[in-house]
Amino acid sequence: MMHTGAKRTLLGAIAVAIVVSLFSSYFNRYYRDVAIDVAINIVLAVSLNLINGHTGQFSLGHAGFMAVGGYIAAKITLVHGPAIPVWAQSLLFLGALFAGGLVAAGAGLAVGVPSLRLRGDYLAIVTLGFGEIIRVIFQTSETFGAATGLVAIPKWTTLAWGFGAAAVTVYVVACLVNSTYGRGFLAVHDDEIAAGAMGINPVRYKVTAFVTGAFFAGVAGGLYAHHKTTLTPTGFDFMKSIDIVVMVILGGMGNTAGVIAAAVILTAVQEPLRALGPLRMVVFALLIIVLMMLRPQGLFSFRKKGGAKA
Repeated sequence: MMHTGAKRTLLGAIAVAIVVSLFSSYFNRYYRDVAIDVAINIVLAVSLNLINGHTGQFSLGHAGFMAVGGYIAAKITLVHGPAIPVWAQSLLFLGALFAGGLVAAGAGLAVGVPSLRLRGDYLAIVTLGFGEIIRVIFQTSETFGAATGLVAIPKWTTLAWGFGAAAVTVYVVACLVNSTYGRGFLAVHDDEIAAGAMGINPVRYKVTAFVTGAFFAGVAGGLYAHHKTTLTPTGFDFMKSIDIVVMVILGGMGNTAGVIAAAVILTAVQEPLRALGPLRMVVFALLIIVLMMLRPQGLFSFRKKGGAKA
């Protein structure tokens, strides 16, 4: 019954996104772009929440997976886009997003297999290093524009694509976590040693979560590339990963609804702060510090009397 209701919710969300997108030309362009930013950040935050929240790891390399997906998808559309008719552009875009996600998932597998035997701070350092390696590779690769990046990328990301991808991400993560297989994620999260003693292979579940999260981060990167129409390596630095981690922490680790709300709020809050110029990041950082002091368990994470998370 859960899967039937979830499928109906997914189809309903995609249908609403498509209908709203059809009338998006009547919306204020600035608010429309912010709404697309919100959708992309939901994909990033929910996918990272699978790794950091549900499986109990701590990854700081999500921006690296996003960069892989963004550059691959953008390169595909830049090379093949001019040669195809208008009616086939949507198919090319879908294929480019999927290809970007697959390559990002491959990168997640490459970093996951050797490093996910580590835990805590050690894993965070490894994933941080991976993210920086990816950024430097793109920064020195002439194929991907080196330091200047890729420009003139087709602006194909719409509200339908953005929120459609967000709905699919939430659906897949929710079904995965609430499935029989997903109980392994929760077991690894609660006590990795005890899970191993019960016959659960912690590395297997951590790699699965890492690869799945990396795939959706790659899709988000493709959406980002075709929304901003320009990609530079500096857009995927350490601070970008921190932004995504903050959304997960403030939303409540392992709380999908809370993470979505945090992604919406933090994306919206940053816009009015742009008027402050260089002080914007200072004010934003202070706001996060205050929130973490007042709600260290996350803004939208509540516990019932028995101790279980609501």
